[in-house]
Amino acid sequence: MDSSAIHGKRNLIINGDMAVAQRATSYAVTTDGAYGSLDRFAFYNSNDGAFTVSQDTTVPSGEGFLKSMKFDCTTADSSIAAGQYATCFQNIEGLNHSVLGYGAAGAKTITISFWAKSNLTGPFCYSIRNSAVDRSFVKEFSLATANTWERISFSIAGDTTGTWLTTTGIGARHMIALSMGSTFHGTNNTWQAGNKTATSNQVNFLSSTDNELYVTGWQVEIGSTASPYEHRTYVDTLNNCFRYFYRLRKTNAYGEFCTIRTYSGDDGTGIIYFPQPMRVQPTLTIDKTVNSTNFAYSLNSISIAASDVNVTQVGIAAASSSGTAFTTGGGATIQSNGASGAIDVSFDFSSEL
Repeated sequence: MDSSAIHGKRNLIINGDMAVAQRATSYAVTTDGAYGSLDRFAFYNSNDGAFTVSQDTTVPSGEGFLKSMKFDCTTADSSIAAGQYATCFQNIEGLNHSVLGYGAAGAKTITISFWAKSNLTGPFCYSIRNSAVDRSFVKEFSLATANTWERISFSIAGDTTGTWLTTTGIGARHMIALSMGSTFHGTNNTWQAGNKTATSNQVNFLSSTDNELYVTGWQVEIGSTASPYEHRTYVDTLNNCFRYFYRLRKTNAYGEFCTIRTYSGDDGTGIIYFPQPMRVQPTLTIDKTVNSTNFAYSLNSISIAASDVNVTQVGIAAASSSGTAFTTGGGATIQSNGASGAIDVSFDFSSEL
């Protein structure tokens, strides 16, 4: 059997092939620590420049990938101040990271691998941090040839000290630095105390608006050898992403989100079930204003019912500005208002790390 076809669930990175982008296929990174495009990947951004992240179809030939993550510098910052930075990272949940046994004798060696391509050559930096941000490992990696896909791989011995969560919290943060100020510079290729995410050799991705970087096939696995990327089915990857973020989206007229029991003329409650158990009880964000323009029954409030929420379902409370919108003791649906045509509405449930 071709080893590249083996599905062993060995990769601790979720969506490493950049297949899933529930929120958007393109995102201008403006908020520090925000998620905005490809699932499970977040971004730190504090500098005088700007960059966008997008799901792209540029991929290494013959490796089975359909998508990559593209970074594009849109506003240059030629001089990164000491406390400034730009990075991409994924938080690995403690329940998944616990298999590595960090923080004790016998901590396992891991191998990180990914494909990368950029017009920039020279050293970038990869780092690992714990949730307390007091243990770090920095590893330089170089892209030798401009505008050419290269597979990067290196091994890191497990950290036998420090506190590494084995709960639903952050087990470890794996990060690729784009630009990094001196406050966060550390020593290459060693475990160290503190919040260190790059060395002084790190390239400045924000130096020019001509700069682009592509990444795909991001893998973190136990052992000292980089195995072929573990390709999973799209549904497999999507279900893993649902643990941290679930977008319930309706794009049609009168798109229905859930049925509710109406216990008065203007109030009702219902249940939305998640396709996978979420990491913790989620928060809800609705991307449209809750009013009579966007929702039927003249709804003016939709929220999570605090007494009826867990990791598998969420109670939804809806209220109308009309005292006679509902029939007391009857039923209705939370739905978009299609009187003027289709409305694109999303309910975003997040339990991101």
